[in-house]
Amino acid sequence: MAAPGGATMGGMRVERVSGAETVGLRRRVLRPHQQLDEVVFPGDGDPDTAHVAMLGDDDEILAVGTVLRQGSPHAGTGERAPGAPASEWRIRGMATAEGQRRRGMGRAVLDALLAHVADHGGGMVWCNARVPAVEFYRRAGFATRGEVWEEPDIGPHIVMETRVGAARLTPGDGFDPGEGLTPGDGFDPGDGFTPGGRGGS
Repeated sequence: MAAPGGATMGGMRVERVSGAETVGLRRRVLRPHQQLDEVVFPGDGDPDTAHVAMLGDDDEILAVGTVLRQGSPHAGTGERAPGAPASEWRIRGMATAEGQRRRGMGRAVLDALLAHVADHGGGMVWCNARVPAVEFYRRAGFATRGEVWEEPDIGPHIVMETRVGAARLTPGDGFDPGEGLTPGDGFDPGDGFTPGGRGGS
Protein backbone atom coordinates (compact mmCIF):
# COMPACT_ATOMS: atom_id res chain seq x y z
CA MET A 1 0.00 0.00 0.00
CA ALA A 2 1.37 3.42 -0.89
CA ALA A 3 2.26 5.78 1.91
CA PRO A 4 0.24 9.01 2.29
CA GLY A 5 1.12 11.33 -0.53
CA GLY A 6 2.59 8.52 -2.69
CA ALA A 7 6.08 10.05 -2.44
CA THR A 8 8.51 9.07 -5.18
CA MET A 9 12.15 9.96 -5.74
CA GLY A 10 14.13 9.09 -8.86
CA GLY A 11 12.19 5.91 -9.56
CA MET A 12 12.13 4.95 -5.88
CA ARG A 13 8.97 5.19 -3.83
CA VAL A 14 7.83 5.43 -0.22
CA GLU A 15 5.27 2.83 0.78
CA ARG A 16 3.59 1.39 3.84
CA VAL A 17 4.96 -2.06 4.62
CA SER A 18 4.50 -4.65 7.35
CA GLY A 19 6.55 -4.58 10.53
CA ALA A 20 8.13 -7.88 9.53
CA GLU A 21 9.49 -6.24 6.37
CA THR A 22 11.38 -3.63 8.40
CA VAL A 23 13.21 -5.82 10.89
CA GLY A 24 16.01 -7.00 8.58
CA LEU A 25 17.29 -3.50 7.80
CA ARG A 26 16.39 -2.33 11.31
CA ARG A 27 18.69 -4.97 12.79
CA ARG A 28 21.47 -4.64 10.21
CA VAL A 29 21.84 -0.88 10.61
CA LEU A 30 20.78 -0.15 14.17
CA ARG A 31 21.30 -3.25 16.29
CA PRO A 32 23.58 -5.79 14.61
CA HIS A 33 24.48 -7.26 18.01
CA GLN A 34 20.89 -8.41 18.56
CA GLN A 35 18.80 -11.25 17.15
CA LEU A 36 15.90 -10.53 14.78
CA ASP A 37 13.28 -11.21 17.44
CA GLU A 38 14.98 -8.68 19.71
CA VAL A 39 14.43 -5.83 17.24
CA VAL A 40 10.67 -6.36 17.10
CA PHE A 41 9.23 -3.42 19.04
CA PRO A 42 6.27 -3.55 21.43
CA GLY A 43 3.44 -1.99 19.45
CA ASP A 44 4.74 -3.07 16.01
CA GLY A 45 1.46 -4.88 15.37
CA ASP A 46 -0.92 -2.28 16.79
CA PRO A 47 -3.60 -1.04 14.38
CA ASP A 48 -2.47 2.61 14.52
CA THR A 49 1.21 1.79 14.01
CA ALA A 50 2.69 2.68 10.61
CA HIS A 51 5.77 1.09 9.07
CA VAL A 52 7.17 2.93 6.06
CA ALA A 53 9.92 1.96 3.63
CA MET A 54 11.74 3.51 0.69
CA LEU A 55 11.71 0.91 -2.07
CA GLY A 56 14.08 0.75 -5.04
CA ASP A 57 13.20 -0.20 -8.58
CA ASP A 58 13.53 -3.88 -7.71
CA ASP A 59 11.47 -3.46 -4.51
CA GLU A 60 14.62 -3.66 -2.39
CA ILE A 61 14.06 -1.98 0.96
CA LEU A 62 16.52 0.91 1.19
CA ALA A 63 15.25 2.84 4.23
CA VAL A 64 12.67 2.18 6.94
CA GLY A 65 10.97 3.84 9.87
CA THR A 66 8.11 3.19 12.29
CA VAL A 67 5.70 5.41 14.20
CA LEU A 68 3.51 4.10 17.01
CA ARG A 69 1.43 5.45 19.84
CA GLN A 70 3.56 5.78 22.97
CA GLY A 71 3.68 8.37 25.70
CA SER A 72 6.75 10.55 25.96
CA PRO A 73 9.04 10.07 28.97
CA HIS A 74 8.78 13.83 29.46
CA ALA A 75 5.01 13.56 29.73
CA GLY A 76 5.40 11.19 32.66
CA THR A 77 3.96 8.14 30.87
CA GLY A 78 7.15 6.51 29.63
CA GLU A 79 6.47 2.92 28.66
CA ARG A 80 3.80 2.14 26.10
CA ALA A 81 0.57 1.05 27.75
CA PRO A 82 -3.08 0.67 26.72
CA GLY A 83 -3.79 3.99 28.45
CA ALA A 84 -0.99 5.93 26.75
CA PRO A 85 -2.18 9.35 25.59
CA ALA A 86 -3.68 9.02 22.12
CA SER A 87 -2.00 12.26 21.06
CA GLU A 88 1.57 11.07 21.71
CA TRP A 89 3.54 9.12 19.12
CA ARG A 90 7.06 7.69 18.99
CA ILE A 91 9.32 7.42 15.94
CA ARG A 92 11.45 4.26 16.05
CA GLY A 93 13.69 2.15 13.87
CA MET A 94 14.79 4.86 11.42
CA ALA A 95 17.45 3.17 9.30
CA THR A 96 18.97 3.72 5.84
CA ALA A 97 21.01 1.06 4.07
CA GLU A 98 24.76 1.43 3.76
CA GLY A 99 25.61 3.20 0.51
CA GLN A 100 22.19 4.88 0.27
CA ARG A 101 22.63 7.67 2.82
CA ARG A 102 22.59 11.40 2.15
CA ARG A 103 20.13 10.93 -0.71
CA GLY A 104 17.01 12.16 1.11
CA MET A 105 15.60 8.71 1.83
CA GLY A 106 15.53 9.11 5.59
CA ARG A 107 13.72 12.44 5.29
CA ALA A 108 11.17 11.01 2.84
CA VAL A 109 10.42 8.17 5.28
CA LEU A 110 10.19 10.57 8.23
CA ASP A 111 7.81 12.86 6.32
CA ALA A 112 5.54 9.89 5.57
CA LEU A 113 5.52 8.90 9.26
CA LEU A 114 4.62 12.44 10.32
CA ALA A 115 1.89 12.49 7.67
CA HIS A 116 0.45 9.33 9.24
CA VAL A 117 0.30 11.12 12.60
CA ALA A 118 -1.41 14.12 10.97
CA ASP A 119 -3.93 11.81 9.33
CA HIS A 120 -4.71 10.33 12.77
CA GLY A 121 -5.44 13.65 14.44
CA GLY A 122 -1.92 14.94 15.03
CA GLY A 123 -0.16 15.20 18.36
CA MET A 124 3.24 15.29 19.98
CA VAL A 125 5.86 13.11 18.26
CA TRP A 126 9.09 12.10 19.99
CA CYS A 127 12.07 9.82 19.49
CA ASN A 128 15.24 8.69 21.19
CA ALA A 129 17.62 10.20 18.65
CA ARG A 130 21.17 9.03 18.27
CA VAL A 131 23.37 12.05 18.87
CA PRO A 132 24.87 12.03 15.34
CA ALA A 133 21.30 12.24 13.96
CA VAL A 134 20.26 15.29 16.02
CA GLU A 135 20.67 17.73 13.11
CA PHE A 136 18.63 15.44 10.84
CA TYR A 137 15.68 15.66 13.23
CA ARG A 138 16.26 19.34 13.94
CA ARG A 139 15.87 20.10 10.22
CA ALA A 140 12.49 18.36 10.40
CA GLY A 141 11.31 20.62 13.23
CA PHE A 142 12.26 18.49 16.25
CA ALA A 143 13.83 19.98 19.38
CA THR A 144 15.94 18.24 22.04
CA ARG A 145 14.59 17.55 25.52
CA GLY A 146 16.55 16.62 28.61
CA GLU A 147 20.11 15.34 28.71
CA VAL A 148 22.17 12.96 26.60
CA TRP A 149 22.51 9.41 27.93
CA GLU A 150 24.51 6.39 26.83
CA GLU A 151 22.53 3.42 25.54
CA PRO A 152 24.62 0.27 26.16
CA ASP A 153 26.01 -1.31 22.96
CA ILE A 154 24.37 1.42 20.85
CA GLY A 155 25.72 4.85 21.83
CA PRO A 156 24.64 8.29 23.08
CA HIS A 157 20.99 9.30 22.68
CA ILE A 158 18.78 12.28 23.49
CA VAL A 159 15.01 12.71 23.40
CA MET A 160 13.68 14.94 20.61
CA GLU A 161 10.11 16.15 20.11
CA THR A 162 7.91 18.00 17.67
CA ARG A 163 4.21 18.71 17.34
CA VAL A 164 2.17 17.72 14.31
CA GLY A 165 -1.21 19.26 13.55
CA ALA A 166 -4.18 17.25 12.33
CA ALA A 167 -4.54 16.90 8.58
CA ARG A 168 -7.10 19.36 7.25
CA LEU A 169 -8.98 17.83 4.35
CA THR A 170 -11.61 19.67 2.35
CA PRO A 171 -14.13 18.02 0.00
CA GLY A 172 -12.46 17.03 -3.24
CA ASP A 173 -8.94 17.64 -1.96
CA GLY A 174 -6.27 14.98 -1.87
CA PHE A 175 -4.17 14.32 1.20
CA ASP A 176 -1.20 16.64 1.55
CA PRO A 177 1.50 14.79 3.53
CA GLY A 178 3.03 18.09 4.59
CA GLU A 179 -0.20 19.48 6.04
CA GLY A 180 0.10 20.46 9.66
CA LEU A 181 3.82 19.80 10.05
CA THR A 182 6.05 22.10 12.05
CA PRO A 183 8.71 24.30 10.37
CA GLY A 184 11.33 22.21 8.66
CA ASP A 185 8.89 20.00 6.78
CA GLY A 186 9.14 19.50 3.05
CA PHE A 187 11.40 17.21 1.09
CA ASP A 188 15.06 18.17 0.90
CA PRO A 189 16.97 15.82 -1.43
CA GLY A 190 20.17 16.69 0.41
CA ASP A 191 18.87 15.40 3.72
CA GLY A 192 19.71 11.98 5.02
CA PHE A 193 21.74 10.12 7.54
CA THR A 194 25.47 10.48 7.71
CA PRO A 195 27.40 7.24 8.31
CA GLY A 196 26.84 6.23 11.91
CA GLY A 197 24.11 8.84 12.30
CA ARG A 198 20.94 6.82 12.52
CA GLY A 199 18.36 8.05 14.96
CA GLY A 200 15.06 7.11 16.45
CA SER A 201 16.19 3.70 17.57
